[in-house]
Amino acid sequence: MLDTSRIAAFIAAKRRSLGLTQTDMAERLGVSFQSVSKWENGTLPNVEYLIALASLFDLTVDEILAGREKDDEHFSYSKAGVNISYTDAIKREMRTCLQSSDPRVLNGVGPFASLYDISFPGIADPVLVLKAEEPGSKQKLAMEYGYAESVCHDMINHLVNDIAVMGARPLAVLDTIVCGAAEKDTIVTFVKGISDACRENECTLVGGETSIQPSVIDRGLYILTSTVAGIASRSRIVDGSKIRPGDAVLALASNGLHTNGYSLVRLLMDRMPQIKLERVDGLPFIEQIMKPHTAYYPMVKSLLGDPAIHGMAHITGGGIEGNLRRIIPDGIGADIDLAKLRTLPIFSFIRQAGLIGDDEMLSTFNCGAGLILVVSSGEKARIMRALGKACYEIGSIRELGRKVAFRGRIDWRA
Repeated sequence: MLDTSRIAAFIAAKRRSLGLTQTDMAERLGVSFQSVSKWENGTLPNVEYLIALASLFDLTVDEILAGREKDDEHFSYSKAGVNISYTDAIKREMRTCLQSSDPRVLNGVGPFASLYDISFPGIADPVLVLKAEEPGSKQKLAMEYGYAESVCHDMINHLVNDIAVMGARPLAVLDTIVCGAAEKDTIVTFVKGISDACRENECTLVGGETSIQPSVIDRGLYILTSTVAGIASRSRIVDGSKIRPGDAVLALASNGLHTNGYSLVRLLMDRMPQIKLERVDGLPFIEQIMKPHTAYYPMVKSLLGDPAIHGMAHITGGGIEGNLRRIIPDGIGADIDLAKLRTLPIFSFIRQAGLIGDDEMLSTFNCGAGLILVVSSGEKARIMRALGKACYEIGSIRELGRKVAFRGRIDWRA
């Protein structure tokens, strides 16, 4: 329990020891002198002002919240770069982002672990579907160019897409934020972004971990990861085992790079910094490449369990071939007509700027097909109507010598 009277007296004493009036200190901190007066009368400063006070007094936040200076000869977690009281204050601000109306979430922020009710009377023979994900090197660009909240949607949309293609409904997400120093505004922005993305995917951020590692990670660097638990009926799991010759191969359009190929893009940006100033299809280059990964679960959720869906593949690293081949049974293959791909101007721009070959483009990027469905040919028209304008046909399943065979060429002018 914080002793606010002791903290107030400590702040007042430190101010006077520096020869400052309340007005002087208010001007240095960019607040009203009334705020300083409140602090010295028992009102605890907000988190950002605790940091400012610590800097002004050449103390740690823990020392201010303890209401006393620690002996410089003694080691402390604060001196090692981790202020426990400050991180606890950040957690208090996270609570509003983690509030949930989901009756399955049985506790909130604070306990050692999250509790989630796993009774599913409406699902026969339920199976948990688990997946972990991170947004790759896109998160480095996100921090450099001010897309901290957006990259959280990248991570969660990618994560949920990966279990949706197996026929699962997302339930709960746990996140991990690893950093060199805890910066309140950034961490709260991350938690808000992750929580909002979960709600858009009809699941809940139930908790997570913020790990501060000052001796391992540089200040200002953040690493995000998350894990999702989903649910599916055992008999309705989509694993590609029902794929047969004659099935149609459909694509759901992507909106851009999603979360793959960013190491190559960053290399281009380093070698050719002028491309940052280019406009692509009416938008600045950086806005094009930072569009959030498309969320496909809202599109396909009504089809989960539909017997016409024989297989689904999320097109991420490895491109169409690298991901589609994961669900094709032995002895048959997907015959893909590249001329039917709805590629986007951003892919054409990257290809031309980097003089990148078609094979490299196809193995690195989704090239316009963010998710692929293999469906019964007799139900193809119905499935396409259900998925809307984002859905288009790109091939069929045949008896082939390889699991994915390309024919035709991508129209990069599209």
